[in-house]
Amino acid sequence: MNTPVPQHNRRLHPWLARHGAGQPLLASLSEAARDLPHEPAEAMAVQVLETLRPLRADAEVLAAAALHLWPALREALPAGLLAGTPRVGLLLDGLAASAQVSGLHHHRHRQGGAEGLRRLLLALVRDLRAVLVLLAIQLVRLRDAAALEPDERRALAELTSDIYAPLANRLGIWQLKWELEDLAFRTLQPETYQRIARLLDEKRGDRERFIEDAMARIRAALAEAGIAADVAGRPKHIYSIWKKMQRKGVPFSELYDIRAVRVLVDDIPDCYAVLGLVHQLWPSIPSEFDDYIAHPKGNDYRSLHTAVIGPGGRTLEVQIRTHQMHEHAELGVAAHWRYKEGGGADASFERKVAWMRQLLEARDEGEDALMAGFSTELVEDRVYAITPRGEVVDLPRGATVLDFAYAVHTEVGHRCRGAKVNGRIVPLDHRPATGDQVEILTAKTAEPRRDWLQAGNGFLATGRARDKVRAWFHKIDRARNLQAGKDMLEKELRRVALTQADLAPVQAKFRLETLDDLYLALALGDLGPSQVSRALHEHAQAQKAPAEAPAPVSRKPAAAASRTPFTVEGVGNLLSQIARCCQPVPGDPIVGYLTRGRGVSIHRENCPSLQRLRLAHPDRCLPVEWGGGQAASYEVDVQLRAFDRKYLLKDLTNTIAQMGVNILGVQSRVDEAQGVADLRLAVRVADYGQLSDLLGRLSAVPGVQDARRLG
Repeated sequence: MNTPVPQHNRRLHPWLARHGAGQPLLASLSEAARDLPHEPAEAMAVQVLETLRPLRADAEVLAAAALHLWPALREALPAGLLAGTPRVGLLLDGLAASAQVSGLHHHRHRQGGAEGLRRLLLALVRDLRAVLVLLAIQLVRLRDAAALEPDERRALAELTSDIYAPLANRLGIWQLKWELEDLAFRTLQPETYQRIARLLDEKRGDRERFIEDAMARIRAALAEAGIAADVAGRPKHIYSIWKKMQRKGVPFSELYDIRAVRVLVDDIPDCYAVLGLVHQLWPSIPSEFDDYIAHPKGNDYRSLHTAVIGPGGRTLEVQIRTHQMHEHAELGVAAHWRYKEGGGADASFERKVAWMRQLLEARDEGEDALMAGFSTELVEDRVYAITPRGEVVDLPRGATVLDFAYAVHTEVGHRCRGAKVNGRIVPLDHRPATGDQVEILTAKTAEPRRDWLQAGNGFLATGRARDKVRAWFHKIDRARNLQAGKDMLEKELRRVALTQADLAPVQAKFRLETLDDLYLALALGDLGPSQVSRALHEHAQAQKAPAEAPAPVSRKPAAAASRTPFTVEGVGNLLSQIARCCQPVPGDPIVGYLTRGRGVSIHRENCPSLQRLRLAHPDRCLPVEWGGGQAASYEVDVQLRAFDRKYLLKDLTNTIAQMGVNILGVQSRVDEAQGVADLRLAVRVADYGQLSDLLGRLSAVPGVQDARRLG
């Protein structure tokens, strides 16, 4: 176990001067630390740096550790120094974010849930080298824990045992792992720790003589075989002894690896050659052989482990590995943390980082647990939000607060009526970020809304949550589902002015035999209302024969376009404009009406104004088709009815802006007696699809009763 830094060596300036030679960043820190008065934070920083140095931490990691632990040093730095080292800034952000995990653990350590906190920690750390600093800080705090109050000391040990020791284990940083585990174990179970320590000490001299004899025999056999190797005794750590006793259910006297030797060779063939020599010297215990070279552990640990009946009939464990494997076992990921500017990618490093970013998907905390395999999804593709009780909820990136509600519990999702993120009320389609605290506001009864299932509304992003909503509606009787589906369809057709449409083409497209099947598909979320109206428009377009001699006409465009969006059969070079009465958009069936002096006015086929004009002057009606050209945009009027409330207009305009739709004008009228607002919005859309999606999103804004197209 490493010893603390002596008091007279706990000044940062001389430490940086000795170990930071030739590194400008550390030299700047050394100069800044020279004239600062000594304080406990400085001594802590030196101890952490001394712990990091054998792990080959680079200058940025060392600088971030010192600045994080000694705030006075950051204030003494030259202006602009940190701005010129953005990676140090990322490390500092990650180290600061770790305080959130510690706070949450302190809040709920008695309830468990450490796995979620470990996931949250790695998600908050944008520069993964910060994990190395956090492990070193935790180790130094444990070494000095004797000066703490008993409650503080126990809380520190629990945090280590739940969060940091498993991280060190999963990352294979053995050099820190063993000491973190032993020190935490000594605090949490002092009597057991002392009992095992006494058992180890009672026969220490006899055990050391036995190991020396075994090592001498192995060295002689290696020399005879001409194999170059380093042979040494392997220290056994108290926590690992206790853990093995618990796992195997055996007393201390029946453990095979209390007496252990490690052999280091140059390459893998020599590993197996040494294994053969050891088995020639002493009989092996077959059940105690593990080949972690052919089958590495989940943390990429590789070695040969065997147990034999050694001299005097006593058991001996022998570990055999290459020098490279040993370096990795001792330093783990730390051996690869250096950033190499302009250097080629290290495939081993990239694979390790990819694994590290999702190593917490594994749920078995056992030392010998193997990862099931590498997932293709990294931690950056996940969001870790927090409940008011401090529990961490794991969601895919892009998930909403409604997805969060269903992830907490199905019943919470069904009863969800709103949400708060970090104390602020947000809409149900709000997407929380990692570290956000989400509180779900619920009703007394479960009552999911069918529009949650419509993809265009953006309420649910996860298939699991959608399946739960569908399952709830599946339980409703058929008659209610049929009526709900029929109401949804009628509402959609009214709002896009297609109430007289023939639904047979829709049934054919979606392979639905009857109208009832169509209603059920809508009610259960298998089909969205906007898909139906879109299919009707596509069918109407397909039924129109292309013009024989298309001649481009122009409308009064919102922006100049090189190609016009429609053609008039047999007529060319005519002035044209979209009729203000019905405002057709691409996808609508249209007809042209030849006006006096204003060219051709383009109407929707079912426009009431066109019907009156057609009766009076049928000879002025011209066949018109949407052509291949696309105009920049189209003006459409939308009618909204909503409960009058604060920020209603703000929420509506934000929704429209998020869809990339321009607002040309707004007219509103409020009926104060009923508390209802009627709004007419002039918007500019690209096509019918965008209009349909816009109406769906507007309908989902809290308080909106109806949103439809005028005309």
